[in-house]
Amino acid sequence: MRAVDLKLKPFDFASAVARAGLTPQGQPVAKPAPGASFADAMSSALKSVSTQQNEASRLQREVQLDNPTVSLEETMVAMQKAQIGFQATLQVRNRLVSAYSEIMNMQV
Repeated sequence: MRAVDLKLKPFDFASAVARAGLTPQGQPVAKPAPGASFADAMSSALKSVSTQQNEASRLQREVQLDNPTVSLEETMVAMQKAQIGFQATLQVRNRLVSAYSEIMNMQV
């Protein structure tokens, strides 16, 4: 059995905050443009979730191929981010379907 040398990278708060789309004070970096449609926001969110899932798959593949530049921790975090994004998207979809059903069942 081969010993695996796992190294944790130091946590970089500034880059984590930037990736979250926030300033170091916790404020959003960019505000949505006035008049931006819900469809545009949903499209952007779905593209983001898709990108996260593709990145997690890529990292999984690299770990399986024993790429020394990809850490297991990085891969696991990417997988969890993709899972959380997917679950959030699923919940939004469920709420939208529920709201649509309620509207369609209203009597006029």
